[in-house]
Amino acid sequence: MLTIHYFAGARAAAGVATEEVAAQSLEELTQHLTDRHGERLGLILKAASFLVDGLTCHNRQAPLPTDATVDILPPFAGG
Repeated sequence: MLTIHYFAGARAAAGVATEEVAAQSLEELTQHLTDRHGERLGLILKAASFLVDGLTCHNRQAPLPTDATVDILPPFAGG
């Protein structure tokens, strides 16, 4: 199971701060979370940055480590 931490607008769209989800890749994770929480979160996930165990992950097809922590960071306004 992956531990998902939502931040800012992603947290508001998901309606939770943290949850556990099973997924093999970020692509699978984003689809699962969109199905679970709705298209509003899905739109945020398309533009979000992902940290996997504290490291930025850009490859959404790469396999995720077992029991990883995934931080979902939506784009932030400001400087």
